[in-house]
Amino acid sequence: MKVLIVASEAIPFIKTGGLADVAGALPKELHKLGAEVAVMLPLHSKIKHKYKDDLQFIASATIKLGWREKYLGVMKIESSGIPFYFIDCDDYFGDETYRGGDAENEQYLYFCRAVLAAIPMTGFVPDVIHCNDWHTGMIPMLLRTQYSGTELDSVHSVITIHNINFQGKMDFQMMQDILDIDAKYNGPGGVEAGGCANMLKAGLVFADKITTVSSTYAREILTPWFGMGLEGTLKAREHDLCGILNGLDYEDFDPMTDKALIKNYDSETITAKRDNKKELRSRFGLVGNLYDPVMCMVTRLTSQKGLDLVRHVLEELLKENMHFVLLGSGDAEYEDFFRYIAEKYPGKAGVHLGYDEELARIIYAGTDFLLMPSQFEPCGLSQMIAQRYGALPIVRETGGLADTVTSWNEFNREGNGFSFWAYNAHDMMHAIRYALSVYRDKSALRQLRKNAMLLDNSFLASAKKYMELYSEVIG
Repeated sequence: MKVLIVASEAIPFIKTGGLADVAGALPKELHKLGAEVAVMLPLHSKIKHKYKDDLQFIASATIKLGWREKYLGVMKIESSGIPFYFIDCDDYFGDETYRGGDAENEQYLYFCRAVLAAIPMTGFVPDVIHCNDWHTGMIPMLLRTQYSGTELDSVHSVITIHNINFQGKMDFQMMQDILDIDAKYNGPGGVEAGGCANMLKAGLVFADKITTVSSTYAREILTPWFGMGLEGTLKAREHDLCGILNGLDYEDFDPMTDKALIKNYDSETITAKRDNKKELRSRFGLVGNLYDPVMCMVTRLTSQKGLDLVRHVLEELLKENMHFVLLGSGDAEYEDFFRYIAEKYPGKAGVHLGYDEELARIIYAGTDFLLMPSQFEPCGLSQMIAQRYGALPIVRETGGLADTVTSWNEFNREGNGFSFWAYNAHDMMHAIRYALSVYRDKSALRQLRKNAMLLDNSFLASAKKYMELYSEVIG
């Protein structure tokens, strides 16, 4: 089986969100299961500059985008035994990463055309192209329309929705001008949604199968609240929709081998978390009793992440015998709020605005609780990383959070975290206070941490399900 994974980003080359973790980790696990796998990405200038000595030139051509003629270069790097192909065109990928707005739409209209033009140049003609999010949404449509009867005619496609909020909306004339899309597709049965041409919808209509990144999210997006205007399209294709939970790269996220940690540990030597907690407290200037619990957030600062709930109760929580740390960046209103918290509660609260991978790992290893009160969360990886490192997630029951976190049951001593259902600050506060009370029961705390660390959130389980799906698609 030959699988080409196409995405806008992937580790280890570039990352702005969880998509990169998936696009980087899944190929390795598919390869272990016997698939022949390659990945195709845009050659963002950030990658081009960092890896200029490693990039191998494969081929180049000129491709037509409507009346335009544009350069297409195909470059390659092999990583962990997986070939990564890069689409090179400075006109579209000369910036560090994404351009935003219609400029970004044009970047990825070009990218979808360039991927299909580049495949024959690589010599890797896949059985299945696995597309990811709106950036790749036109590929299934182009395959079934403009590439019918070509050497790509037998190639199948799967598209994964990582976050349905982002759809690649534009005026139809722009899509038609760049990709020569026939006007007959500008309707409800084609690319049109809410009066706009929609790249994600094109993928949902034309892909052989649709996946999303958790079973709960697959059900949620069939409803108007979560479907963001595409619930009708998804409902019509419900029999082709399934949820496959994301996983972690267990070789990368391993507290026993992680070089960022002060002291390594596993579920049997978890007392070593204490050394990492000391380092965490030092990095954030926390003072007081070492045994007081630390609750953290490692997150983008957007309303999706439930930060309005946190604003309502954080100052009240800081009156408890606990500490709070945050790592993240995003909307100015939330950055300003957490600056205020750090200034008002020195020694109790620490804030780092921005992102630092090493610091994130110190936080996971040193913290006691991870707070994720998201409005919606297609999958979420932070809660899985926290569990892997023996930190207990406190989450709202939505999307992948509902699928990965089971609330502690003090009677049968099962569970791997804490959860609440209603999007309500006081329900969240109740869950946090319950978690703090369990923290004081050392026997329960040990069992909870062990339960969390022994979970199998590896990508191998996800990869097996994808292999079954690809086999079904190929027939």
